[in-house]
Amino acid sequence: MNALLSTKGLIGLSLVILVGLTALLSPFFIPEALSTKIDVTARLMPPSPEHLFGTDQLGRELFYRVLLGSSTSLMIAFTAVAISILLGLPLGILSGYFSGWIDHVLMRVVDTLLSFPAILLALVISAVLGPSVRNTILAIGIAFAPYLARIVRGEVLKVCSLPYMEAIRSQGASNLRIILHHVLPNIMPPVIVQTTISIAFAILAEAALSFLGLGTQPPTPSWGLMIQASRDYLDVAPWTALVPGIAVAVTVLGLNMLGDVLRDVLDPTIIFEK
Repeated sequence: MNALLSTKGLIGLSLVILVGLTALLSPFFIPEALSTKIDVTARLMPPSPEHLFGTDQLGRELFYRVLLGSSTSLMIAFTAVAISILLGLPLGILSGYFSGWIDHVLMRVVDTLLSFPAILLALVISAVLGPSVRNTILAIGIAFAPYLARIVRGEVLKVCSLPYMEAIRSQGASNLRIILHHVLPNIMPPVIVQTTISIAFAILAEAALSFLGLGTQPPTPSWGLMIQASRDYLDVAPWTALVPGIAVAVTVLGLNMLGDVLRDVLDPTIIFEK
């Protein structure tokens, strides 16, 4: 708990709460029409009291687009990570708990997927399925699942090697009961930490896919899509890329800092020094 109240923990938690509240509340207070309203007479206007974050090449307000883009980016990231958990958690538990041929088969599949970088695998899946928000979520979720499966398998092997597990088995407890009541609760801390970090990577992956034209499609506001649209105007209007880029950087920084602190809080082997 001391780590969570440290400067690093407070900064990370504050950034995550700020971005989270923005993503949750902006769709209720900002009509989508404001983010898609085109005004060619105000195109590429720099940040000013009239245009807080400036305008893009079509005269659309970057302030509204960045705020609404947070909802799109975080929704995709959270949903994709949820899919990776639904896929990776059972695979890791089955592989680590039952071992034998089940472990060999599942881990060979996981190793095959891990031989590709996550962003490359997501890119291939998204290219095959086609560009859309739904396919972007599926691509990122499938690409991140092998990493979680590997982590879960390692933690399950640790738990199953503890002496008290033999005592539980000797009492006649079923495999399902052991997994639900003894294995799953003990592997959740690293899963929670990995989830936090995976959300940060999912935001970057969504931005990368949208930048390449395989993610969110216009006119839906998306940080990656905004950066992609600004590439031809960097010399005359750098704020069109800086504003969404800073939004991505701040969000990822907050999630990574929070993940590091959660690791310290949830790891009982770490000794805190005053």
